[in-house]
Amino acid sequence: MSAVPASLEHMAVWDDLTGQDDAIAVVRAAAESATASGPAAVAARGMTHSWLITGPPGSGRSNLAYAFATALLSPGTPDGDRAAQRQVEARTHPDLAVLSTERVIISIDEVRSLVSSSQFAPSVGRYRVMVIEDADRMTERTSNVLLKALEEPPERTVWILCAPSDADLLPTIRSRVRTVRLKVPGVADVAQLIERRDGVDRAVAERAARHAQSHIGMAHRLATNEEARRRRDQTLELALGIRSVSDAVQAAATLLEVAGADAKAITEERDAEEREHALRSLGVEPGGAIPPALRGQLRQLEEDQKRRATRSLRDGIDRILTDLLSLYRDVMMLQLGSGSELVNVELQTRLSALSTHTTPAATLSAMDAIATARERIDGNIAPALALEAMLITILRGTAARKGTDL
Repeated sequence: MSAVPASLEHMAVWDDLTGQDDAIAVVRAAAESATASGPAAVAARGMTHSWLITGPPGSGRSNLAYAFATALLSPGTPDGDRAAQRQVEARTHPDLAVLSTERVIISIDEVRSLVSSSQFAPSVGRYRVMVIEDADRMTERTSNVLLKALEEPPERTVWILCAPSDADLLPTIRSRVRTVRLKVPGVADVAQLIERRDGVDRAVAERAARHAQSHIGMAHRLATNEEARRRRDQTLELALGIRSVSDAVQAAATLLEVAGADAKAITEERDAEEREHALRSLGVEPGGAIPPALRGQLRQLEEDQKRRATRSLRDGIDRILTDLLSLYRDVMMLQLGSGSELVNVELQTRLSALSTHTTPAATLSAMDAIATARERIDGNIAPALALEAMLITILRGTAARKGTDL
């Protein structure tokens, strides 16, 4: 890992970007050049009008995007000032526009609206910054609308796109952006961040980072939410306790309930915060009557929240599949004698026993079954059926080794 100047280590705007020293150095240099005088000085440090930040889930793509935006919107400093940082965090900065979605696809109308607003000159700062989270959710037609804006951008507009990889975007888009690639941060880095930022015990932070497989957002949730930890433990116990087809069917139903409970817990908290913020912005006191003229806006918010709840359930199921995959990944590591650290080290005794009762081929088949379940659910197969088929496939692989007749 390359060294980062000591001055970077204590800057609040970069604090949540653990394990991403190289990426920080690139965007900070660009932001610093933005304060230089003359286009030659700007170009020399790599500042450009369009950026793509890529990296696996949980690596901090949006965190880097908003840190970069803060640096660009802060007067006279590439390190970000507190006033701009607070406005960016609240998404209220007048020169910041954000497009994010809870739906599977970003609509063409949303991109057209963002492109239109990108034509405005900055109102208080040097730049107008346009951030698109999950830019990979744009269809080809929608991407072409954005392409026109990237081809002829206003002088003081900066685009920052986020996606899992550059391959998720059209080649024509990729050719017009500068790509900054993030990597999966180490467990120790994530644990250190969680311990410092969330004020939790070091052991709790380390366990959460390990169970989250370095996904920063999930590590935060596991470290600060006892129910989330309990639901994860329940998921693994269910998988380890399957002995028959009827067990598999019942476990599938329970896993769906666990995913639903997890999704509900996340959406209820966020929905309440959004509603409170919306009422406050509309001038309605807590507990006060909502004027008829404002009810339409709240109905739109409620409809958006319902759509998000549907996606949140899918996300909850995906988290379960990720946890199950970590279980069989650990079994495979034990079977191969790799010496790699286990994700679920607390279950090592049981995982060791399972590793001796099955073959690496059976374990690989289990991991394939999880991947197949994910594909089926993405293809709108009923989650209950996909989970049942997955668990029965895993059971049969285990039973074949034991010689059990199903």
